[in-house]
Amino acid sequence: MPLALPAPLRALLPRRFRKPRPRVAVVRLSGAIGAVSPLRPGLSIGTVAGSLERAFGMSGLSAVAIVINSPGGAPAQSHLIHRRIRALAAETKVPVIAFVEDVAASGGYMIACAADEIVADPTSVVGSIGVVSAGFGFDRLIERIGIERRVHTQGEAKAMLDPFRPEDPADVARLKRIQADVQELFTNLVTERRPGLRQDGESLFTGAVWTGRQAVALGLVDALGDVRQVMRARFGETVDLRLVAEARGSLVARLLRRASPGGIGLAEEALGAIEERAAWARFGL
Repeated sequence: MPLALPAPLRALLPRRFRKPRPRVAVVRLSGAIGAVSPLRPGLSIGTVAGSLERAFGMSGLSAVAIVINSPGGAPAQSHLIHRRIRALAAETKVPVIAFVEDVAASGGYMIACAADEIVADPTSVVGSIGVVSAGFGFDRLIERIGIERRVHTQGEAKAMLDPFRPEDPADVARLKRIQADVQELFTNLVTERRPGLRQDGESLFTGAVWTGRQAVALGLVDALGDVRQVMRARFGETVDLRLVAEARGSLVARLLRRASPGGIGLAEEALGAIEERAAWARFGL
């Protein structure tokens, strides 16, 4: 009968004699989705694809954990990230578990739906299954200070929703049709990926949000917990959690951000920070 060696002695054995530890790749996806500004790239398929490829490419994986903390953002980028996770999961046959931290709302929840299971903290904010477009109107301001707006286009919709011209009801109607199409894709995706939803779509697909505890009751998430607790409970105390480094944007963007003198660089950073802050503030964060 083989002797059970203490952990310190097992660590001294050659690798080929050790029992392999269960391995889980951990990818953190944190921030607003889409290009916040040219120098603040946010989450996009371009910034996260490398991390996802490295995670799913690890040998001996038991699972991939996607840790999400995002208020949402660009629908296209959210959908592209969702599809990439599903494609890699299908290719590698590795289960995916999403873990929600502060918030997985709108596009953040779309990404979470790429997982086979979703786990949230009881105080997480989850949902916001809807589409929003926001902007400002400056037409009265420029008229007051004596500025004339001149726009020449080929195509009647080319200057749609120009913020320096009065809002055109036809533009708003056109935007609503676009939003409705995106909303249909979003609701179909959630319905397909979350077959255990426990309320009708009219209740869940209004753009409302819920706490993690409420979301469990609605079927939007599967359980409550965090990545370390759940992975240790599922794969044992010795589970090897391998964190894949977060993407921080391209090297060129980072160098420009540091090297740019006072004006444009700081202005871009400030605008990006304001937009991102506003996205988080919608959820009280």
